[in-house]
Amino acid sequence: MRKGIWYAVGAYTLFGFFPLYWKLLEHIPALQTVSHRILWSCIVLLMLIVATGGWSSLRAAARAQAVRLYAAAALAISINWLVYIWAVNAGFVVQTALGYFINPLVSVVFGVVILGESLRKSQWAAISLAAFGVFYLTISQKAPPWIALALAASFGTYGLLKKTAPLDAVQGLALETGILALPALTFLLYEDHARRGAFAHQGMPMTLLMIGAGPVTTVPLLLFAAAMRRIPLSLMGMLQYINPTIQFLLGVFLYKEPFSRSQFVGFACVWAALAVFSIEGYGWRQLTPAE
Repeated sequence: MRKGIWYAVGAYTLFGFFPLYWKLLEHIPALQTVSHRILWSCIVLLMLIVATGGWSSLRAAARAQAVRLYAAAALAISINWLVYIWAVNAGFVVQTALGYFINPLVSVVFGVVILGESLRKSQWAAISLAAFGVFYLTISQKAPPWIALALAASFGTYGLLKKTAPLDAVQGLALETGILALPALTFLLYEDHARRGAFAHQGMPMTLLMIGAGPVTTVPLLLFAAAMRRIPLSLMGMLQYINPTIQFLLGVFLYKEPFSRSQFVGFACVWAALAVFSIEGYGWRQLTPAE
């Protein structure tokens, strides 16, 4: 179990430091960066699947119904990646952190609305407190935190679709990026033909960074998948806040993004909601006999 905890900490820490990497590519259009992330991730994942002998199970699972599910998941994760990379390079790292702070609560709402799951009173209180925080940010900033909401909604949708997915994390992402690979490659070739392409035109370091988007994406995913097999989901849920906490600290202290008193109040409501939700969930699991 200790090894699983270290895998989870490693995965969420790498996720948290993603802004450092994408900032290196900030002068490249976000859609090009996402296209490279898709393409090189697909290549890395397919190489891993072939090397580990998982090709036959991937091919067997890639039936029409599964492909439709993974196509929808691919759309959700591509929107998430595009919004995230654009936001990081536009100077909204703090708001991306908010998105991943509220994502677990959005996932709970999806479970209630779409899957018909029920919530206890304290869970409803946590959801209401988070909703008030978002509402307060909307009023104080005179605009909804749309980046945070888009990230939370897209990743929440992705998680909802993956809930019934037949493949493991690596094979699933390989299929998703495989579905997106041809459109991504077509777009990159079009941009290169139009003399807007950055690949191989801005020096070897930048080209290597674009290729590196593949392993940068897959390494934390592999750590995440390994952790999921070794430690309880409840512990994974607690550790996941490492990611947005690091992003928040990077945004405020490294990139010097503004963080006003009104933002603090809105964030504090979300943090309080997460504390209530996590403590209540832990207490409920302690009281409920294991099946």
